Amino acid sequence: MTTSTRSSSRDTLPAGAGPNGWIAFAGIMLFLSGTFSALYGLAAILNDEVLSVGGRGVVIWDFTTWGWITLIIGVVMAFTAVGLFLGKGAARWLAILFTMFNAIAQFGTVTAFPLWSLLLITLDVVILYQLVARWQLEA
Repeated sequence: MTTSTRSSSRDTLPAGAGPNGWIAFAGIMLFLSGTFSALYGLAAILNDEVLSVGGRGVVIWDFTTWGWITLIIGVVMAFTAVGLFLGKGAARWLAILFTMFNAIAQFGTVTAFPLWSLLLITLDVVILYQLVARWQLEA
């Protein structure tokens, strides 16, 4: 009786990569969300009067402070997406952390830009789902 050693496709994947590419999808979405947030934060820093709608502003602080916070979170999210593509385990934890921070930061602008804020929060929820629900234990 011979036993065949059959290696599954999961054994050949880099750490953190799911069999259906869900981590790659989360990485792409994380990069897009981070880039959108960084550009939006940069716009708030450079010209906060352009982002003021009908005299309503952000809920906490002002547009410039919110812009700096959003810019920093967005840049970190984009770099974390690169870590996800490289299969780093720490990048997955950082992606979860900063995606939650980004969703919370978007609540600050719900009064000024409800549709944009809800769109980014929805995108963050999709990213979190892909990072958490498709978690693959390392052997």
